[in-house]
Amino acid sequence: MLDQHFNLPIRAVSIDWDRISEDSYLRRIEALRGVDRLEFTKNITIFVGENGSGKSTLLEAIAVSWGFNPEGGTKNYNFSTYDSHSELHDAITLSRGVVRPGWGYFLRAESFYNVATAEEEYGKQDPHGFRQEFHRRSHGESFLQLAQTTFRGRGLYLLDEPEAALSPQRQLTLLMEIVNCAREDAQFIMVTHSPILLGIPGAQILSFDDGQIHPIDYEETQSFQVTKMFIENREQVLKRLLE
Repeated sequence: MLDQHFNLPIRAVSIDWDRISEDSYLRRIEALRGVDRLEFTKNITIFVGENGSGKSTLLEAIAVSWGFNPEGGTKNYNFSTYDSHSELHDAITLSRGVVRPGWGYFLRAESFYNVATAEEEYGKQDPHGFRQEFHRRSHGESFLQLAQTTFRGRGLYLLDEPEAALSPQRQLTLLMEIVNCAREDAQFIMVTHSPILLGIPGAQILSFDDGQIHPIDYEETQSFQVTKMFIENREQVLKRLLE
């Protein structure tokens, strides 16, 4: 993947901690509280780390700051089923590139059902528009259909655990969709635990483990190491865990 730092829709994110209340839980997230500025250097950036390390919190704040609906969708989606997003988006500033994306999408695995329902309502209001009809398909089929019909070049895509509903084979298909779209100057910022999606060639991988956000090689990620250990030593691992 080519280094196109100045052409990326989002080049960096800065956090002004003076705008976050002293008793906010955000100050207790180790990986985040030491961040003043985070640079994006590749078309594809992947956040990886243990549950609760702040990955999705930061991605959500970036999405809301850009103008996406907190629960997901395009910038045109305007609905709320549960207001749960943090105050972090009020404290961040996005450094934008010279090229503005013509399209974008914020995909959240945990609230995709709500987005699918909203999409149906929006489709009813536009009789000439294309209806995705996500509820007529399985969760995984809907995820993949969204990628195949929505991802396009020169766009901005924020993906929160897109592997959640996908089989390993479908994750490989999603990987191809992401790479092909990035080759056409789209930017992806993604949270994932999938060792398959983490394997995207040339992606910038940022770990939220060990109390700070830092670059990490694919083979050093916990997702890769634990999966590799289990596959190569399944019987021994299970015996140790279950005894």
